[in-house]
Amino acid sequence: MSKHERWNTLLELLTATGRLEVEEAAATLDVSPATIRRDLDELAEQRLLVRTRGGAVPHGVSYELPLRYKSSRHASEKQRIAAAVAGLVHEGEVVGLNGGTTTTEVARALALRFGGAPPDAPGTPPAPALTVVTNALNIAGELAVRPQIKIVVSGGVARPQTYELVGPLAAGVLNEVVLDVVVLGVDGLDPDLGIMAHHEDEAGISRLFAERASRVVVVTDSSKMGRRAFARICGLDRVDVLVTDAAVPAEVVRRLADADVEVVTV
Repeated sequence: MSKHERWNTLLELLTATGRLEVEEAAATLDVSPATIRRDLDELAEQRLLVRTRGGAVPHGVSYELPLRYKSSRHASEKQRIAAAVAGLVHEGEVVGLNGGTTTTEVARALALRFGGAPPDAPGTPPAPALTVVTNALNIAGELAVRPQIKIVVSGGVARPQTYELVGPLAAGVLNEVVLDVVVLGVDGLDPDLGIMAHHEDEAGISRLFAERASRVVVVTDSSKMGRRAFARICGLDRVDVLVTDAAVPAEVVRRLADADVEVVTV
């Protein structure tokens, strides 16, 4: 197991249990206690946890893994979801993407489908194959090198955990655009409450994305089904399509269908 994999596992265990003990973590990961101590010390230096005598506790009251440490969770499911979403997008459309690991995979799938080099031809440059509007710095960075994709980035203040731009400056840009489709990553989906995010500022921007779009596609793996988060984005009446993995509970699928949400499982 590499250091990156150990760190991912340690942070996920800490999220699940609220506390880590060196000896227990060493046994779980099948490494020496000395290795775990070094890992915890390095994670503490990055302010991802707080070291205690014999272990570690989360950093702060509200604990959220930075995007770079969440990217390996349910990776294959997210890639299948992204490929399915890319098939729902048509050439020439304006697509909104909020931040997150699943929407990052969607951006990569869109780049593969629409981001090839334009044909060599004199005269007027060709129209973009796709226009992407995003508040995620990492998504903008990945797509900016694709000559066939036009990138529009909102302003705003960057959240280091998710690389998302939030606040009034982001809202100001989104209020001036019209989207054919928005693809929203979420932290929770409840059949009664709708879709949710951990932070109210991110939820507000995602809500605005949904308001500006003709179609709303929600992408999430099945681990977030039935889960509630702090801030509500919108109700299911605003959602057109949910793309998720095949492990989604049948009861959730039924309730979503009752709410006129098309469920695509991959």
